[in-house]
Amino acid sequence: QKWDMPMAYPATNYHSQNAATFAKCVADGTASKLNIVTHPGGSLFGGNDIKRAVQTGQAPIGERLISAHANENPLFGVDSIPFLATSFADSDKLWKAARPKMEAVLAKQNLVYLYAVPWPPQGFYFKKEVNSAADMKGIKFRAYNAATARIAALGGMVPVQIEAAELSQALATGVAESFISSGSTGVDSKVWESLTHFYDVQAWLPRNVVFANKDAWDKLDDATKKAVSGCADKAGAEGAKKAEELTAGYLKTLASNGMKVSGPSAQFKADLAKFGETMTEEWLKAAGADGKTIVDAFKAK
Repeated sequence: QKWDMPMAYPATNYHSQNAATFAKCVADGTASKLNIVTHPGGSLFGGNDIKRAVQTGQAPIGERLISAHANENPLFGVDSIPFLATSFADSDKLWKAARPKMEAVLAKQNLVYLYAVPWPPQGFYFKKEVNSAADMKGIKFRAYNAATARIAALGGMVPVQIEAAELSQALATGVAESFISSGSTGVDSKVWESLTHFYDVQAWLPRNVVFANKDAWDKLDDATKKAVSGCADKAGAEGAKKAEELTAGYLKTLASNGMKVSGPSAQFKADLAKFGETMTEEWLKAAGADGKTIVDAFKAK
């Protein structure tokens, strides 16, 4: 049996490489009874269409940046609340607190949660020096989910929605002049060709979630399910480890290609912390009791 797996990021990205390892683990663990074939770079479905494709059974398995769907359900944005969980350890804690609710929400959408892998901490890319929120006014800012669109609004920037695969083009043509993302995306997209500054503000660590279509999953026998789940647990742990290892290297690559890499100024940091407070309150209001349960559990540990 063959499962095609659409993915949004380039084949060279560690998420895509991790999924290829996961697929091999599944083939080995099921004696090739189930073969997962990865389709990176948005080649099978664009990032925006992957979740819907898996829900409706057009693809049996896929990977998606889950916070891109926060407008469907605020819980999908739990990993993008700015300045709540800013380190790998904290991000892990937050995800552990959120995972049972996340699995339940996905199950209602005909999806089976398999594993999730964080991106490195998010920082700002600009083509000029930015020392305060006031300096952000009017900048065309790539937004990829509800949280990034809200940051654009709070900073007086102009949000433009652009998928990762189209980012280089958008920067080169001036459709976007700025974005918030990890060092990974900056390196993937060679952003030094268009931009000059990276501010390592460690806003949050969003996650890519890998899920299967529930009907396809239910057709697997128990031994195959068990093999897939085992490989998924391994892929989640390995992916997180890889993300952490790569983080410093990405920032070095940005700098070695001429970008100015630094932390935020005191003023910029204070301005961003205010954005974070506003957005945490807004998220809690939107996510209701489930959201409060998750944040309380995260803060209690």
